[in-house]
Amino acid sequence: MAAFVPRMGRTYAAGRNFDYGPDQHRDVSGLSPYLRRRLVLEEDVVAAALAAHGPEQAEKFIQEVVWRGYFKGWLERRPGIWASYRDGVLHDMAALERDRGLRASVARAEAGTTGLAYFDAWAQELTQTGYLHNHARMWFASIWIFTLGLPWRLGADFFLRHLLDGDPASNTLGWRWVAGLHTRGKPYAAQGWNIAQFTGGRFTPPDGELAASVQGLEATEPDGLPPVTPLRQPLAPDPARPAVVLITEEDCRLEDFDLAALDIRAAATLAASHLRSRAPVAGHVAAFEAGALQDAARRAGWQAQALRAGAPEDFVHWSAKTGARQIITPYVPQGPLYDWLQQAAPALAEAGIRLGEWQRPWDSAIWPHATAGFFKVKKKIPQIIHQRQLL
Repeated sequence: MAAFVPRMGRTYAAGRNFDYGPDQHRDVSGLSPYLRRRLVLEEDVVAAALAAHGPEQAEKFIQEVVWRGYFKGWLERRPGIWASYRDGVLHDMAALERDRGLRASVARAEAGTTGLAYFDAWAQELTQTGYLHNHARMWFASIWIFTLGLPWRLGADFFLRHLLDGDPASNTLGWRWVAGLHTRGKPYAAQGWNIAQFTGGRFTPPDGELAASVQGLEATEPDGLPPVTPLRQPLAPDPARPAVVLITEEDCRLEDFDLAALDIRAAATLAASHLRSRAPVAGHVAAFEAGALQDAARRAGWQAQALRAGAPEDFVHWSAKTGARQIITPYVPQGPLYDWLQQAAPALAEAGIRLGEWQRPWDSAIWPHATAGFFKVKKKIPQIIHQRQLL
C-alpha cells in the first residue's frame, strides 16, 4: 500500500484501464487479495489516498475501493442472487458432464487454447498467477459469454477457483454485469479497438473475430431481480459466554476488535477456500489463504487450532470440547462460507452454542445504500468519508 500511495491520484485515474500484461500492472495497486481478506482495510487505503492526493485527485481510486463494499452490500440485500448462482453452477456442471462438445469447449477456454491470442493469454495469466487486470476480466467474461457462447456461471466458477482475490460478491456480480443481468439489458461487449487501445497494442483482434453484437441474458431470468431485503442483523458477541474465536479469510484483522472484554477459551483458523467450487480450487488460492490465516493468528497472539471446513458437525464437536458457549468471528457475508455455517446452525443450536459476529463500521456505512446501481452509493462517498473521519 505504501509503495502505491504516490500513484493513487491522477496516475491511477489516467492509467487504471490499461492492461500491459503480467508483471506490468504498474497503474493498479494489486492490493485486492489483501483487501479481500482485510489484511489491509478499505478505509486504510482510502485514508492514505486522501492524505496524499486530496478528495478530487483521489476520487477515482476511492470509487473503485468503494465498489467492493457496494457489491458486498448489494448481495447482502438480495441473497437469492447468490443462491441462484450457487445452484445454477451445479446445474451447469451437470450439463458439462453430459455434453462432450461443451466440455471440450470449456476445457479449451480454461487452458487458453481457443486460438484467440488475447483471450488465451488472459486465461494462462489467471491460472499461472491468480491475478487478472480488472479490464481484462471484463473482456474475458464478455468473450466467454458472447463470442465463445459458454455458460456464464462456469466462467464465474473458473475465476473464483483461480483468483487470489476471488470474492463471491464481486465475482458473481461482475459476471452478471457483463451478461446484462446486474444492470438489466446493458451487457458489456468486448470490442477489438478497445482491447487494442487499452493493451497498448499488445493485442489487436482482427475484424470479425469477436461477436459483432451482443444480447444480454436477462431473458434467462424473466421474473427480474428479486426485491431488496433488510440487512441481516448479526448477534453481537456476548462477554458473559465462554467463546471460541474463529478466523476465516473473510477478515484477518482480529486485533481491530475488542478481544479483552471476552472470555476466550480457544481460537481456530478455518481453511475454507475449497468451498468456492465443486471443482478443484487452485493451489495458489489455498496457499494464500493459509498464509493469511496463520498471519492473522500470529498477530492476535494465539496458538490457533488449524481446522478445515469439512463436516459441520465435526466443527461443532470441537467447539463444544473447548467449553465454549459461543463462536465469535467477523461478519461472514453471502457466499460459500456463510452457506457452510448455515449447515452447521442446527448442530450449534443443539449444542447450546451461539454464533456472534463483529461487523465493521465501513460495511455498516455502505451496505444500507447498496440497493440499486452504484450511483446511489457513489453519491454517499463524501458522507462516508466524513462519517469515518478519513479526511
